Amino acid sequence: MPAVASRGRGRRTINEINMVPFIDVMLVLLIIFMVTAPLITPSLIDLPSVGKANRQPDVKLEVVIHKDETLELREGSPKPGAASSAKTTSTQRLALADLSARVLQAQSGQAAGSVAVVISADRGLKYESVVKVMDTLQRAGVQRVGLSVQLAP
Repeated sequence: MPAVASRGRGRRTINEINMVPFIDVMLVLLIIFMVTAPLITPSLIDLPSVGKANRQPDVKLEVVIHKDETLELREGSPKPGAASSAKTTSTQRLALADLSARVLQAQSGQAAGSVAVVISADRGLKYESVVKVMDTLQRAGVQRVGLSVQLAP
């Protein structure tokens, strides 16, 4: 209902908006936000950093996951007295069930923690396949597991 002012002879309506209730509501909202803002903790994500390893592993086991989700295990170790690029490797195909036993067998003859397992997966492969391999290795008790990536140009 518009406000009516009566001055003198006739009644005249006031065509102004009453700002007092609007200001009261805004001040109450401002106080609520000022009180609740310190209580909200921002979700911080601790992302891993990328850098060089302290030392290269003595023996590297590479689990290759192909597009058709077949697994291949490559064992490689540097030749003594040779350059690090010259390696002797052996390759064998295996099933997911046999992977953990074969990796533990390859790690058993080496010093603890010196054998690193690197997972190399095809780019178009489902993420679920990589997670299955990582889960299998983790359940077997493999300590050092990494993912092989290609550096961007």
